[in-house]
Amino acid sequence: MCGNCLLQETAFICPMECPKGMRNGPCGGITPLKNCYVDETRKCIWYCIYKRAEKLGREEMLLEVIPPLDWEKVGTETWGEVIRQIQKVGTAKFLKDILSKDKDKKSKTWDSVFKIIRQPDWWQGDSDYHSPGYQEPVSELERHLQREEFVVATEVMPPLNANTNKLAKDIELVKPYVTAINFTDSSSARPRMSSIVCCKVAHDHNVEPVLQIAARDTTRTGLQADIIGINELGIFNVLCVTGDSAKVGPLPMSSMNLLDIDSVQMLWLLRRMRDEGIYLDGRKMKNPPKMFLGAATSPFASDPRLQAIKDHKKVNAGAQFFQTNLVFDADRLDPWLEQLDKRNILDKIYILIGIAPLKSFKVAEYLHTKVPGVNLPSNILSRMEKAGEDAPEEGTQIALELIESIKKKKGVNGIHIMSLGWESVVQRIVTDSELICK
Repeated sequence: MCGNCLLQETAFICPMECPKGMRNGPCGGITPLKNCYVDETRKCIWYCIYKRAEKLGREEMLLEVIPPLDWEKVGTETWGEVIRQIQKVGTAKFLKDILSKDKDKKSKTWDSVFKIIRQPDWWQGDSDYHSPGYQEPVSELERHLQREEFVVATEVMPPLNANTNKLAKDIELVKPYVTAINFTDSSSARPRMSSIVCCKVAHDHNVEPVLQIAARDTTRTGLQADIIGINELGIFNVLCVTGDSAKVGPLPMSSMNLLDIDSVQMLWLLRRMRDEGIYLDGRKMKNPPKMFLGAATSPFASDPRLQAIKDHKKVNAGAQFFQTNLVFDADRLDPWLEQLDKRNILDKIYILIGIAPLKSFKVAEYLHTKVPGVNLPSNILSRMEKAGEDAPEEGTQIALELIESIKKKKGVNGIHIMSLGWESVVQRIVTDSELICK
């Protein structure tokens, strides 16, 4: 299917079985039964890969950043190329070294055949951490985080039409209380004004924007073209996300074919554009774009040990900050943070925890049952249901309680308030929680 078989790196389970075409780990949408949210009749193939890799002691092999498909090779076999590479190395030498008891020699010879095939010159993926190729912060968001301030970011809902008056009003409403504003990229696969346009409007209002790019609607060509121009629009923060499947979007359903590039690959590609000044095809650029790179993560999507593998991979690929999915149980963050700490990456990533003030029981129920990767404890659902007309106040109190529990945790550097269209509540949350902003 892919023309570049990865079975050695994925515990001998083919990742092409993933309906979203994820080649570098799972998305954040695994169901409570560990099934795929796109096709709930099937187990999440990446959960199966992780569990088998864990059983075989091959978890660390999952950290290697795998390249996007070379569509010229799709539908062709890999083994002819393997045989040709073995012949280059020397068939006798290959067999001798593979059968050797010397593990280092065996590994080196194995990689001289298989790694060269799965990591072409135009990609050169690995499993190592790559620190940013610059010293001074490139954005105000990065500057505040480097100063070890507890940062507050938020989202403003992109408009459904071509008029930006309400967008500008909402930006001004939250502006005094946050360090940066994120604009989603057609969340839930529902089209709205593009994130890049919203970021330009924010910049015009002297607000630090965070550009969100969903892999679902992005090709490798379009990604590079957009990124080359973002600094001219005052955009220096980029959040790479996979994006919700077209399944959760409106009818008629759009294509659910394989993604051209996933969020890990986006990070890898953008980091190399920034630090090495090269396009994917190897062309050099005189003036590379400046970027503070972020990624989304879903701490409760899987077992904390397994989730930490995917997050470690994103950090290695280039992520400098995380924005988490919505969190409604602060205590459940601890096992995940501990796993990141064990992997020695907490000092390499800034983490902003996603908080959503609930406006009604209907909103709470929708998030719990319809949004992949989000789970509300029964006590919070009960509180919202009992609150009745006072639900907005109860939802605000829940958010404040969560922030109080979260802000002292090791490894947490701020919160990301997802207002879900309720921008006016941001002032109350920041003021009552006595959070430092600006």
